[in-house]
Amino acid sequence: MKRIGIIGAGAVTAATVSSLIAATGIDPEIVIVNRTHARAVGLAEDFTYAAAAVSRAIVRAGDYSDLAGSDLVIITAGVNEKDGGATDRNDEQGRRRLIPANARAYVDMIGQLREVDPEATVLVVTDPPDPLASLARRLAPGMTVLSSGTTIDSLRFRYWIGKELGVPASEVDAVVLGEHGTSAVYAWDSARVGGRRVLELLEESGSDVAEVQERIRESVKFSNISIIEGIGASQHGIGSIVADIAEAIVSNSHAIMPVASYHKEFETSVGMPAVLGSGGVVRILRPELTEEEQAQLAESARVLREADAVAFEALKS
Repeated sequence: MKRIGIIGAGAVTAATVSSLIAATGIDPEIVIVNRTHARAVGLAEDFTYAAAAVSRAIVRAGDYSDLAGSDLVIITAGVNEKDGGATDRNDEQGRRRLIPANARAYVDMIGQLREVDPEATVLVVTDPPDPLASLARRLAPGMTVLSSGTTIDSLRFRYWIGKELGVPASEVDAVVLGEHGTSAVYAWDSARVGGRRVLELLEESGSDVAEVQERIRESVKFSNISIIEGIGASQHGIGSIVADIAEAIVSNSHAIMPVASYHKEFETSVGMPAVLGSGGVVRILRPELTEEEQAQLAESARVLREADAVAFEALKS
C-alpha cells in the first residue's frame, strides 16, 4: 500500500484527502500530521469512516516519525490568504505577502521532516508554493521538492476558455506557466481546442479577442479571492488537483501536469508542464512560446527569485 503523508489539517488537506480516498483512486495509507495533534486525530477519524464507505484507503493521524519512508509528503500547513491579508485585488504581491510567516513555519516543518527522512519526496502546496519549495530545497538538499505550481491556474484557464468557446474544459489544451501568482504567464499562442488555435477560434466567433483574453486572465488571476469572499478559503479545486499530482507520483503514471520544480536556467522553481512519476518530476516539457511569452516567463522567474530571497531571510531569524 502506498503511503502519503500530509502536514497540515486544514481545509485544503480535507479536500485533498476527500479526493484521495475516492473509489477510483489508489487506496493509499494517508498519515495526517498537524501542530495541534487533536485536530489531526479528529480529521483522520472522520475520513476513516468516509473511506470505509467508498474505498480501501486508510486514514490515520501520526507524528513526523510516521512520515519516514512515505512515497510522498504533502505540505499544506501555513497561514492562508484570508488570514494573511492577501486578498486585495490591487496588490501585485498577492500570495507573496504570506512569505515571511509561512517561511518561518517551513523552517520548523522541513527541519522535523529532515530528521526522520532526509530524502523524502515533498509536494509543497502552502501559499505561495513556489518560493516555499525553493526554501525547502535549501533547507533539505537531499529531498526531492516540487510545488503544485500552476496546475490549478491551468485548470481555471482551460475552464474559462472552454466556457467562452462552448466546450468542456477537458477538451481544451492550454497551460499557465511561471509563478502561481500575479506574474503568471498565460500561453495563449499554444492553446488549442480540437487541434485548432484558440486565438483563431475566438477571432472566428466574432469576439474581441483582446477583451476576451483580458477577461479570462482576470477571472483566473482573482479566482482565489472570489472563492475566499464566498466561502472563506479556496479548497476543493486545489484539493482535487493536489490529489491528482499525488496519484501521478505514487503510481508512477507519467501524467503531465504544470507543477513547479527547480530550473537551472531560471535559478528558481518555475511552473512548467512536467512528466510525473516515482520521485517527482521525470522530465520537463517546455512549450513553444512567442518572444513576448518568453519575456513574460523570464520576468515571472525574476519575480520568483526575489520571492525566494525573502523566504531565505527566514533562515536568519
